[in-house]
Amino acid sequence: MDDDWQERVDAVWSAANAIGADEVIQRIDALAAERTADDPIALFERAGARDSAGLEAEAEPLYRAALENGLEGSERVQAHIQLASTIRNLGRPAESIALLDSVEPEAGELRDAVVAFRALALIDLGQPVRAASEALGALAPHLPRYRVSLAAYAAEAGASA
Repeated sequence: MDDDWQERVDAVWSAANAIGADEVIQRIDALAAERTADDPIALFERAGARDSAGLEAEAEPLYRAALENGLEGSERVQAHIQLASTIRNLGRPAESIALLDSVEPEAGELRDAVVAFRALALIDLGQPVRAASEALGALAPHLPRYRVSLAAYAAEAGASA
């Protein structure tokens, strides 16, 4: 990947709060136009720009196109997470969970994000106890103390859900 191109994309995201959602979309689209129409990274960035602007219905097909065109590595996992969040926001929490479940085995350092977004979808499905159980289970390893106790309580709550 062209490092200069990615640096320019990163600069847009760094300025996002100052320039606003519409400008982010315009700048990301302009950068994406420098690449081929089926470039998975460009599609992913275009999807993210729309997603962050609250345009989930526009973001969904772009995420799907990025994945279908071979998005790889960390960006692939990120696209699954972001697409799952978008789908949940579009009122399809069960589909969101299935997408998150499919990417979890390869999520690596993003596993906790997978769990967090799955917890949100579980809440939408009316399963708040299971959501809390999963979220607390993911939190437990990060605590300086009480890891074992919290993990056990989280598992107990999940078993009763």
